[in-house]
Amino acid sequence: MANSPTLTATGWAWGRGLIQREGLLRGTGTALRALVDLGLDYLPSRKRLRYGDIDFDFEHGVNTTWAAPTLAVRLRETFTRGKYQPSEPGLFRRILDELKIDHGRFTFIDLGSGKGRTLLMASDYPFRRIIGAEIIPELHEIALNNLKRYRSERQKCFVLEAWLGDAREFPFPNESMVVYLFNPFPADVLGIVLENLGKSLATLPRETYVIYHNLVHEGVFHAMPFLKEMQRTEQYVIYRAN
Repeated sequence: MANSPTLTATGWAWGRGLIQREGLLRGTGTALRALVDLGLDYLPSRKRLRYGDIDFDFEHGVNTTWAAPTLAVRLRETFTRGKYQPSEPGLFRRILDELKIDHGRFTFIDLGSGKGRTLLMASDYPFRRIIGAEIIPELHEIALNNLKRYRSERQKCFVLEAWLGDAREFPFPNESMVVYLFNPFPADVLGIVLENLGKSLATLPRETYVIYHNLVHEGVFHAMPFLKEMQRTEQYVIYRAN
């Protein structure tokens, strides 16, 4: 397990990165807009939206919605990964159903796994094992608790793991993989993560699929020659690694 940086260190790194990329004035403006948006999230109208599709939580006795995050969590989201948003169950199952694979040969990996809902939903499929990577300690702890509490008659995989740390340092296992990303990172971080995946596959080739859901930084994927597009919709793209 990797160490997650302190909130102060993460905030300083975020601020320095903005200034380096955008200059002092524009970087300061970007930071202020992000912090104002964070404050607006505590208005009553926005608070109601945090609970999202809470039916999944009621059905399985878990906590996976973006409900009642602490200020520390919201700051970490601002500094690192953007606002946590759990995948919608029906769409997620439709995405996985598009993969005609022998699940038992594959490890499912969710990069930016938050509270772990995707890990729980993926366990309805007979994957070899399931791993979630999350940088925010508070979300990681909730995910660990969810992995312990989750019960479903549909569950087929019972080897679920949660890894705490920066996805840029995630050690991709030497196994065939299905890698899932629900737009969890800014473009620069996403680029490093995909480059690391490409290096890992170049060192040890193995069958790998990459699912990108919420196509905000799709250009980063286009710059990765080892990824070949298999299927596209308006909401997600499935790639296969060459």
